[in-house]
Amino acid sequence: MSSSMPQPEAAPIVACTVSRDVQNFDLLIEDMEDALGESWGDLGFAEALAFFGQPEAEAMEFIALAMDETDEDNLVLMTEIIGQAKSRDIKVILIAEDVTPAALHSLLRKGADEFVPYPLPEGELAQAIERVRKKDEAPAPEAVNAPQLKAGAQKDGALIVVHGLAGGTGSTTMAVNLAWELANVTKDNPPSVCLLDLDLQFGSVATFLDLPRREVVYEMLSETENMDEEIFGQALLTYEERLQVLTAPADMLPLDLINSEDVNRILDMACNQFDYVIVDMPSTLVQWSEAVLNKAHVYFAMLELDMRCAQNALRFKRALQAEDLPVEKMRYVLNRAPKFTDLSAKSRVKRMAESLGISIDLQLPDGGKPITQANDHGMPLANSAAKSPLRKELMKLAASIHDLKGDQAEAA
Repeated sequence: MSSSMPQPEAAPIVACTVSRDVQNFDLLIEDMEDALGESWGDLGFAEALAFFGQPEAEAMEFIALAMDETDEDNLVLMTEIIGQAKSRDIKVILIAEDVTPAALHSLLRKGADEFVPYPLPEGELAQAIERVRKKDEAPAPEAVNAPQLKAGAQKDGALIVVHGLAGGTGSTTMAVNLAWELANVTKDNPPSVCLLDLDLQFGSVATFLDLPRREVVYEMLSETENMDEEIFGQALLTYEERLQVLTAPADMLPLDLINSEDVNRILDMACNQFDYVIVDMPSTLVQWSEAVLNKAHVYFAMLELDMRCAQNALRFKRALQAEDLPVEKMRYVLNRAPKFTDLSAKSRVKRMAESLGISIDLQLPDGGKPITQANDHGMPLANSAAKSPLRKELMKLAASIHDLKGDQAEAA
C-alpha cells in the first residue's frame, strides 16, 4: 500500500482512500491495490481537507470515502470532504458499512458520485472506478433524445400503476406494453404517454425497451425539490418517438433514496405534462407506496394462480386496510390465467378470489416464450409478437382506458 501522504518521487497518485482508519476496511485496501497498484494513498478525514489544498491534489481523479456507523457523528465533516473534493472536480466513491439510510441519503445528495456497500462485492469497486472515469470521458448524455416539455402545462393526466405482488408475475411486461398500446391507441392525434420505472433496485423497463440507464436519473431523483420541466425532461428518454420513459437509475439504490415528497413532485410533474402516466412499482411496499396509491386513478395488482401470490395478496390487502388507504382503487390482475376450456383451473381462480375477498377484474393469458423473447430483445409485443393473445388483451385494456377517459372528459 502507498504511504499515507503521496510522495513526489513515487508513481503519480490518482486516488486516495479517506477514512478514520483504513485498516478497518481491509477489503478496500486489497481492491484499491488490484485496481490502481501503487498509484493511490490513504488519508484521514482531517488530512484529506489539508491535502486538497496541495498541488499534488490536482492530479487526483477520485477519493474513496470509507465510513461505518461510528462515523455518522461526523456527517458534517463528511459533507465538507465531499464538497471540497467536488469543488476541485475530484470524484467521490462512497464506501459505507452499517450506515443508516438517512445518513447515506444525505451524503449522496451532497454530491457523492458512486455508492458501494462494505464488505465490497467482488469487482464492484473496479466497476465504480470505471463508471466515474467514464463520466469525464463521455459527452453529457442528458440532452440525448430528451423531450421538450412545456412549462406550466396542466394536462391532469391519468395515473395508472402496476404492482407485482410477487417476483415474476409480469408486472413490468404489463406496464411496458400497456404504455406502448396507449401511446398508439389512435392513429390520429395519439395521446402523450410517460412510463416511470420506480423500482430503483431491480427495475427492468430499460431492458425491456433496450434503453440506456443514465446518471441523470439519479441526479434528478436526488434533487426533486429543484426539479423543473427542463430537468425532468432531461431525465426522460424517447422510445420510437411515441413514448417517454424514465428508466431506473444506473446503479442499485436504496428504495428510501426518495420519500413521499419526492414521489409526489415526480408524479405531479408527469401528470401535468402527459395524458397518461404508467408507473412500474417495486414489489416491496415502501414508505412512499402510500403516496403513489393516493394519487393513482387505478392501481393494478398482479398475481398468479399459486399459493405465494394468494398469501401476498391477502397480506397486501390487510396492510392497506390497516392504514385506511383507498383500496377501492385496486384492480387485481391474474397473469398466466387458465384457458377458457380449463374448467378445473377456472374453478380454482373463483375459489381463490372468494377466499381472499377480492374481485379479479382482469385475466391475462400466458403468452409463452414469445413474451420472454420480446423482453430480451427490448421490444414491445406490438413490434415482436403482434398476434400474441397477451398483446391482444393489453390492446383491449388500453382502448377501454382511453375510451373511459374520453367519456369522462366529455361529461366534464
